[in-house]
Amino acid sequence: MYNSLFGCVIFINYRGESYKAIWLSAKASDFSQILLLEYIGDQCIIEVHTIEKCMNLDFFCIFPHPPEPIRSKYMSQINVVQEMDELKKVLSYSKNIGFFFGAGSSCAFGLPNIYRLTDYVEESLNSSLKPHFTSLKYSLASLHAGRNISVEDILNYVRQIREITGEKEEREYDGINGRVAQMLDEQICKKIFDIIQAKEQDADITDLRKFFAWLDIANRNSIKEIFTTNYDLLLEKAMEDNRIPYFDGFVGSYEPFFWPESIEKIVGNNDLTFNWIRLWKIHGSLNWEFRKDSLSDNYKIVRNGKVDVPENELVVYPSKEKYNLSRKQPFIAYFDKLKHYLLQGERLFIFSGYSFSDQHINEIIFNGLRQNPRLYAVCMCFSDEQVDFMESIAITHLNLCVMGPKKMITNGRLYQWKYDDSIGNANESSFYWDKQEDKFILGDFKKLSAFLISNSGKKKSIEEAVHGK
Repeated sequence: MYNSLFGCVIFINYRGESYKAIWLSAKASDFSQILLLEYIGDQCIIEVHTIEKCMNLDFFCIFPHPPEPIRSKYMSQINVVQEMDELKKVLSYSKNIGFFFGAGSSCAFGLPNIYRLTDYVEESLNSSLKPHFTSLKYSLASLHAGRNISVEDILNYVRQIREITGEKEEREYDGINGRVAQMLDEQICKKIFDIIQAKEQDADITDLRKFFAWLDIANRNSIKEIFTTNYDLLLEKAMEDNRIPYFDGFVGSYEPFFWPESIEKIVGNNDLTFNWIRLWKIHGSLNWEFRKDSLSDNYKIVRNGKVDVPENELVVYPSKEKYNLSRKQPFIAYFDKLKHYLLQGERLFIFSGYSFSDQHINEIIFNGLRQNPRLYAVCMCFSDEQVDFMESIAITHLNLCVMGPKKMITNGRLYQWKYDDSIGNANESSFYWDKQEDKFILGDFKKLSAFLISNSGKKKSIEEAVHGK
């Protein structure tokens, strides 16, 4: 009876903390027997009863999933040791390994996540702009009930207002005139710059440097590509500290400009730049600025080096409504690059710290998974809430594997981790499993980096590269 738990839940006689529930097993199609679950506080008593007895109860409601305590108790289990042995094999024979880094990867180095960043920005705005920021946040919250509103949501809305009002003071939308919207946009981006720059200065990026040292020597016969939604400069700092060459599509020295042809060109393995790491920052960067072209009224995006105080409007979190073609260009090219990358043959694509909250990016990723059966994606999650969120998606994408602290999804099915060192090679399990807390730990980028390095067998060479020996 317990082999299949995907049925329906009927909650009965709800009374605060104490209630009863009936859960129909998917195999009990004749309803001849059901589970009667009685909750008293945190305790749950399970009994098997006939449907006739339960039908005499007074009140019931139907829900699509079983209660979490029972779902977890009877969920199919999968051995983390065996699964990690398989992942190690995939890493060893994969010739093309790509990465997608979200905000969670930077959080590992002390930078705020998007919601903490939202709070920091709101707190730091001056008294004339802060009420507008707060007002727009509440306005968006009312439109998107049940969803946390981030500074990126607010930026996108502010830019829509700039577009609608033409940045004119006499025109307004949702209580914000065009001139205020322009100032709010610019100030939000500058506050983001100040907050992240301060956190970057305190960040110890040794583990990030080790990751890039591993990536640099991992496979010399393929182009290494990293896509990221992060606009901080930790990745650039780590690579430059290691003296690892990288390329982001910008060329020039005085005012480096984006040259789309440079990322469309196919590079042969005899080309000097073949082993350069490709870094595609699809949400912009804190060292990108809009500058007016001296020969026209158009704006262009230029990439600065180290910036202490930005002089122009920053290019952070592009709004599809705001930018004209010249301003959109880096992002159009980056999205196309991601699309084509995912469709090009056999690839292992690893996600770290990405919440799958950007629908445009998600469409590209899931289309790639559907259209390229030789693409295998592994998503490392810091929390099991992320795994639960991904469950309905992973069911229809069998080449997507999702791993969280207590759960994983593989081949479209949700499992609960178990640790069994009697099967498989558990000699280095401490790199991926915390025995004390009984959980999987590769959702933490630092742990993921250490795991990749340990699996490479080149730890000594990597340490020497980082410490300059």
